[in-house]
Amino acid sequence: MAQIDEIMKEILRGSSEVIGREYIQSLIQKYLDRGEHFVVKAGFDPTAPDLHLGHVVLLQKMSVFQKYGAKVIFLIGDFTATIGDPSGKSETRKPLTQEEVLQNAQTYKEQVFKVLDPNKTEVRFNSEWLSLLNLKDILMLCSKFSVARMLERDDFEKRLKNQNTISMVEFLYPLMQGYDSVALNCDIEFGGNDQKFNLLVGRQLQRAYNLNKEQSAFMMPVLEGLDGAQKMSKSLGNYISITENPKDMYAKIMSISDLLMWRYYELLSHKTFSEIQHLQQEVQKNNIHPKEAKENLALEITTRFHGQEQAQYAQDEFRKVFSKREIPLEMPSLSFKEPIWICRALVLGNMLSSTSEARRALEAGAVRINQEKVQDINKHLEKGVYILQVGKRKFLKVQID
Repeated sequence: MAQIDEIMKEILRGSSEVIGREYIQSLIQKYLDRGEHFVVKAGFDPTAPDLHLGHVVLLQKMSVFQKYGAKVIFLIGDFTATIGDPSGKSETRKPLTQEEVLQNAQTYKEQVFKVLDPNKTEVRFNSEWLSLLNLKDILMLCSKFSVARMLERDDFEKRLKNQNTISMVEFLYPLMQGYDSVALNCDIEFGGNDQKFNLLVGRQLQRAYNLNKEQSAFMMPVLEGLDGAQKMSKSLGNYISITENPKDMYAKIMSISDLLMWRYYELLSHKTFSEIQHLQQEVQKNNIHPKEAKENLALEITTRFHGQEQAQYAQDEFRKVFSKREIPLEMPSLSFKEPIWICRALVLGNMLSSTSEARRALEAGAVRINQEKVQDINKHLEKGVYILQVGKRKFLKVQID
């Protein structure tokens, strides 16, 4: 019994809510006793070409399940992505074209095995079954769920109270996601906190279609982005892509706050819970500096996606930039989605009052980028993370996505 208790402790670490915990334990016990496998799935709508560390929270937890008998289905919602789902937002998400969906889906397939074991993972597309449903099938699906129950979904309820539009198509989205669980006959479905309603729909539809099971709903918390406040999201520009070049990935992780660092440790690190606890205690006792703990985290995550050699190089380069005492760890920061003229960045960052003054400062050699003097008044900052310095006391971190 001790073995299953330890496994469940590892399984449940970092989770925000689990519905059907006893069923999960029974599935793992059957695997330990008889080698029986079970099906775990998580759906990803290919709304952007890159997976980021927020996605890794789910993927990493599924990789833990793979050690204990799970066959993971990485479900790409190529059909549902063309419809649009609010996902806790106040309005319908813009549907994607079929071409956009296919391009992004291909990128997902190339990235997912950076985390999951390819020998225990199957990539599927929900168009395989949803595109085959005829009108009779769809009406039958709708008959298995009530409008009153649908309006229990938090974001629908709020929008209804605010007299905002809710389309009939949006009502179909959770039904289709739930039908995915029927089609795949899955035992456990993963999602974020914002997906709880949709995961529960899958449980109800499995009963309604007489599958003689109710999938467990395993919810992981949302990972905060670099700003430490909002959900990590490409649209918000506060994300760390898993395809980020090593130097940028390392630097972005180093830019998070000391408090947020522990959240990243809990949800992303491969260290055990006791190891993280010990490290946290050592930091609190001032035996280890928070910067050292953050360096270890940045090195671990960068190594996972780029290998030890490139991660070590990224760490060495970062230390070069911040090695001198005059470079502070805390400084104002700006983020841009496109390359920006350096003079414009200096003005927007309140480093200098005008682009004319910025030109003069550059020509005079008073501006540095990552500690290197820059005098090119036409320079544009391309994708990456930069530390701009004017004189000895003005610093600005600029991130170009």
